[in-house]
Amino acid sequence: MDTLFSPNTQWVLLSTLILGMAAGVIGCLAYWKRQSLMSDALSHAALPGVVIAFALSGTKSLPVMIAGAAVSSLIGAFMIQWIRSSSRIKEDTAMGMILSVFFGLGIMLLTIVNRSAGGNQSGLDSFIFGQAASMVRQDVYTMLMLAVLVMLVVIIAFKEWKLFLFDPDFAKGLGLSGRLMNTVYLAVLVLVIVIGIQAVGVILMSALLIIPAVSARYWTHSFKWMVILSAVFGGGAGMTGTMISTLGKGWPTGPFIVVSSSVLFVISLVFGAEKGLLIQALQLRSQRKQHVEQSQVWSRQTVSIKEAD
Repeated sequence: MDTLFSPNTQWVLLSTLILGMAAGVIGCLAYWKRQSLMSDALSHAALPGVVIAFALSGTKSLPVMIAGAAVSSLIGAFMIQWIRSSSRIKEDTAMGMILSVFFGLGIMLLTIVNRSAGGNQSGLDSFIFGQAASMVRQDVYTMLMLAVLVMLVVIIAFKEWKLFLFDPDFAKGLGLSGRLMNTVYLAVLVLVIVIGIQAVGVILMSALLIIPAVSARYWTHSFKWMVILSAVFGGGAGMTGTMISTLGKGWPTGPFIVVSSSVLFVISLVFGAEKGLLIQALQLRSQRKQHVEQSQVWSRQTVSIKEAD
């Protein structure tokens, strides 16, 4: 319990809070673009870049590894687009191919690096499932700045994002470049992924992007409030999972963050104000009750008409 109140833990909690908020915001964009698998593919594609950046630099520097992960993820995104445009392979199939190939390459490179001199002390294994406790203050500063930058990009251009996602033809008529918006979307998606893989891990990063957005969808039909709720859910799951992971020695952060967000999803699925199962059951019960009452009224009216005749 003492570690929970240590200054380093407080900084880590703040970083996972901001990271979860940024992931929740960008997850809404991915949700409405129907590219949930894209976040999974790009997070797995980041692993080879992390390992190569470490091998070239020889130090576990988060900015260097973020740069390597970003380059690797962007290459993966480019290859997905190239496969889709130059063949008859569908986008989801291309995503699955890149996910598997890049993650397999990353594991292979990680094994080679870990067997090299000093490689087993690198701590690169934490990038698979995430280990926020291993971050130092400088890492936290880097994550905070980049996560805030991502949220500012969405907040400042909020109207443009709505047009881009829900009415691209009208946006094109207003002079909004679809190619530019796609590029910015891909850039912020990659940025969130690469800053979050140390805390959540490459395997589970996509869950932090998608689950808060899906959970928020059960509470509102408004895009604005969906983004806000998704940020709240993502930040809350990030903090809760990090707090739980600090209670044990060597507990990975990513799985606990994902479990926390999954609990929020189950609560939203059952009690959501707009699409929750409980609300739908109550509405169905009310409709059936109204139908029975109307049937009874019609029956009485039919009997009255027959008696009058």
